[in-house]
Amino acid sequence: MTNPTQPTQQAIAQSPVAKRAPKTDVVHGETRTDDYYWLREKDNPEVRAYLEAENAYTDAVLAPAAELRERLYNEMLTRIKQTDLSVPYRDGEHFYYSRTEEGKQYGIYCRKHRALEAEEQVILDVNALAEGQKFMDVGLLEVTDDGHLLAYSTDNTGFRDYTLQIKDLRTGGLLAERVEKVAAAAWAADNQTLFYVTEDDAKRPFRLWRHRLGEPHSADALLYEERDELFRIAVWRTRSKAFLFLSIASHTTSEARFIPASAPLAEWRILEPRAHDHEYDVDHRGELFYIRSNDRGRNFRIVTAPVANPGRAQWSEILPHRPDVMLEDLDLFSNHMIVREREANSQHPGAGLQHIRVTDLRNDTWHRIAFPEPAYQVSPGPNAEFCTTAYRYHYQSMVTPPSVFDYDLNMRAATLLKQTEVLGGFDPANYSTERIFATAANGMRIPISLVYRKGFARNAGAPCLLYGYGSYGLSVPVSFNSNRFSLVDRGFVVALAHIRGGGELGKPWHDAGRMLQKKNTFTDFIACAEHLARERYTAPERLAIMGGSAGGLLMGAVTNLRPDLAAVVLSLVPFVDVLNTMLDASLPLTVGEYEEWGNPNKKDEYDYIKAYCPYTNLARRAYPTILVRTSLNDSQVMYWEPAKYVAKLRTLKTDANPLLFKVNLDAGHGGSSGRYDALREIAYDYAFLLTQLGAASS
Repeated sequence: MTNPTQPTQQAIAQSPVAKRAPKTDVVHGETRTDDYYWLREKDNPEVRAYLEAENAYTDAVLAPAAELRERLYNEMLTRIKQTDLSVPYRDGEHFYYSRTEEGKQYGIYCRKHRALEAEEQVILDVNALAEGQKFMDVGLLEVTDDGHLLAYSTDNTGFRDYTLQIKDLRTGGLLAERVEKVAAAAWAADNQTLFYVTEDDAKRPFRLWRHRLGEPHSADALLYEERDELFRIAVWRTRSKAFLFLSIASHTTSEARFIPASAPLAEWRILEPRAHDHEYDVDHRGELFYIRSNDRGRNFRIVTAPVANPGRAQWSEILPHRPDVMLEDLDLFSNHMIVREREANSQHPGAGLQHIRVTDLRNDTWHRIAFPEPAYQVSPGPNAEFCTTAYRYHYQSMVTPPSVFDYDLNMRAATLLKQTEVLGGFDPANYSTERIFATAANGMRIPISLVYRKGFARNAGAPCLLYGYGSYGLSVPVSFNSNRFSLVDRGFVVALAHIRGGGELGKPWHDAGRMLQKKNTFTDFIACAEHLARERYTAPERLAIMGGSAGGLLMGAVTNLRPDLAAVVLSLVPFVDVLNTMLDASLPLTVGEYEEWGNPNKKDEYDYIKAYCPYTNLARRAYPTILVRTSLNDSQVMYWEPAKYVAKLRTLKTDANPLLFKVNLDAGHGGSSGRYDALREIAYDYAFLLTQLGAASS
């Protein structure tokens, strides 16, 4: 293949905007020059034309894969039951569920009154909302206690600017209320008062308002404004429905305020004032608040506090901190407490796996719900009712489709309500899932979850896709994905790297991969790739690596450190211009992210970020084949980060491997909003992987 970078490099050089002088700044006495700052000019027609030229170029290079893309799309679509519905759950006098219809891009939210045999009421048809729109996403859905009103929010650009409206479910009409930039909302018990949170210009939720139905928006009362830019706020209601809470949190510190839901005019009380590095969250039962707090250890403990006087002096411990078990969250019911735990000891055979701990609060006995596979994902389902003996959870693995269970809390028995039907002849017996461990340079064991087709032989000949993220304490879910089998059935091993910076092994696992320890995330991922090659699951020339957002940062950093690690890189909405972004406090998320990445206004943190920032560290060397995908309306990682990264890399790379850039001009951080459009994007990625690794013959 001739060098495919040349046509777009010529386009850059000839572009009028490219001839502008670069942006130069002095930071900590160092002169910094950004040759591609002009790509930030989103409204400049020449920038738009440049992005469209990149799309045309990428499509031309990948045109030979067009038939494969269509085949993959139809193959993946064949596995999906296009007309389907979720398992209904009870909330008050109604059973709520959603359903999809073949040929329609979006879901339909529905309910039935008192009985599943009752007539269906459609409360929100997202397909109707999306008519005439290129993008549509629903944010919040909140119904009043009497079931009469629905507060919902929508975004039609992908920039996550949500507009709040209220629908009268008795008539189907919309009320006059319409509020922009709403991030959260909750109803009071009077069915007339709505509390909502709005964002500032940097998309930080920072103001809490109280609205009374029928009154003009201008009369809404501003109840709270968070002035510290490290903190974001949210409003929510307890499952008991007794209290409304205002959550105020940074990445490391939190505070909660509350009022009775029956007293919307009451003054909000502080549960426990914020203290640096103290995180806590809260739920309610009877005369007590139940609090998950990390004041005695990074992996949290659980305490109770009297509602009348809930400050820390009154806390009573009911579940102590354990360094080898992370307490991820808690859910309270009339007689039971559910805690999701995660094994946080890297030497434990179940390291990083989740467990559900059930405590009967009537007698303080507890047990864990057992799960059958070596690697799996479990998460709470919709559990709206407080007085119940059934706990709903969702279970899946890389070979077991999403399964909905109701667990009898008294009888300790789980009932399968539904397992997602996978069509097209899928049989889980044809596949194997495995949990293995790589070893980091310091001896730390790094979990890797795998799936492959039975009969797979470890002879270093198989193509492999290794996915990683490793940021914000978020765990990579060991989840089922029917699309993935379009790779696995063609001989791929698919691997998930549970690296430091994520949350798989508790809060210390996150701490060891953020701030001035961020480089551990990258070296852990490299160790996982090397382990897969050493154990002959694959070989470097057969390996593709993939990550999105902060995982795209991972791709960029790893590729700079070890351009020989993999043959192919797929980088989605990548956070690759870390240093410039973190120096610009006007951008969404920047200031609040100082506790994850560091504050470059501090010299030591500036130097550390500079040492790994993908855009900053691009160099004249050979790079693997790379496809970068992004979206024009992304509010989390601005489109210009990957655009600048690709433009700069074109001038430096010494190889003839394809460097491709694809921009979705009508979407945001998550890509296309319609389910069929999203599937076509996956087919685009998979066709790229298959052709580049020589596995596209079938």
